[in-house]
Amino acid sequence: MIAQQSKFIKFLLTIIAVLVTLAFLVPTLWMISSSLRPQSETFSNASDISIWTFLPQTWTVEHYSSALTGDFARALVNSLFVAAVSVVLGLGVATLAAFAISAMQVRGAGFVFAVIVISFLVPFEAIAVPLSSSFRDLGLHNTYVGLILPGLGHGLAIFYLRQFFDSLPRELSEAARMDGASWGKILTQVYLPLSRSSLVGAGIILFMFQWQAYLWPLLVATRSDMLVGPIAIARMFGEYSTDYGSIFAGSVLLALVPAALLFFFQRQFTQSLATSGMKE
Repeated sequence: MIAQQSKFIKFLLTIIAVLVTLAFLVPTLWMISSSLRPQSETFSNASDISIWTFLPQTWTVEHYSSALTGDFARALVNSLFVAAVSVVLGLGVATLAAFAISAMQVRGAGFVFAVIVISFLVPFEAIAVPLSSSFRDLGLHNTYVGLILPGLGHGLAIFYLRQFFDSLPRELSEAARMDGASWGKILTQVYLPLSRSSLVGAGIILFMFQWQAYLWPLLVATRSDMLVGPIAIARMFGEYSTDYGSIFAGSVLLALVPAALLFFFQRQFTQSLATSGMKE
């Protein structure tokens, strides 16, 4: 009897999970469908829900061709460049900071870590405007440096890696120090080989911070050749007319990149979440 109840509960939870998933997928399916239909059909089946709401009657890739050959293509490249550089440099900054706080136990490490925790608890929007004014005074407006710099010292990525480094046995670094290894060798030959999944998790945090950024690029990048993806999509909304097909196509392209990233690194990412604060 208990076994039957357990099976029924599992079945019921599975049905609920499927229904919730479908509810979240409905807007996404409609967006993808609308990006593949002519502009005249975008809202023709929106009021009457039917199969044609989620399946184009006339198929076209015109919106994707327009997006990939217009200003949005340059914005997409800018987003990829900014996010990729931020991941590479940001991982270096986060790794060194987390290693110094956790393994090296430098003086004042606890205070520094507290400041780092507070830094990612404060909404970035609260400091974006005065920070952009400082960047303007430094001549960093409309530059890649201006777009990339705020994303390098990401407090959450440092916190994430520090928690993992703390989970490693202290004896590893102590034994290496007794063998005469420098801190640089301990980091590169002991800690980093054990931290691959955690580095992937921190890298995804850094990537998503830059990839979905809107307010900061809006403040520091005003030239058309310096726009990033989200800003380029926002500029597609016209005063008198709007090409919703191109907007949907651009949104699909913007969503595909992080989706592909999570698909290729899903094992490492889920492992990094599962082993956060535990020995890997």
